[in-house]
Amino acid sequence: MYAVVRTGGKQYRVQEGDLLKVEKLDGDVGAKLALEVLLVGEGDAVKVGAPLVEGAKVEAEVISHGKHPKVWHFRTQEEGWDRIRGHRQPYTELRITAVSG
Repeated sequence: MYAVVRTGGKQYRVQEGDLLKVEKLDGDVGAKLALEVLLVGEGDAVKVGAPLVEGAKVEAEVISHGKHPKVWHFRTQEEGWDRIRGHRQPYTELRITAVSG
């Protein structure tokens, strides 16, 4: 069974046992979370929500928090000045423990 969940403004297709890096969420390592379910499917049977599927649940466990690799942004002008900025996006790693619906 698989599901499409929404978190952090993005949608992810998940199954039980998947590891997933999502936008940073509140919660300590080991905490249990419930995610919003937009679609649930198994084989040819698919339930689509409007916007969420009634009675469907996806449970996840927080594995870790971290930051992605640094991304550098360069900007130059003909006048001779440069600007360099770096950014590291924080994330939360989840393990999907149950999909039902």
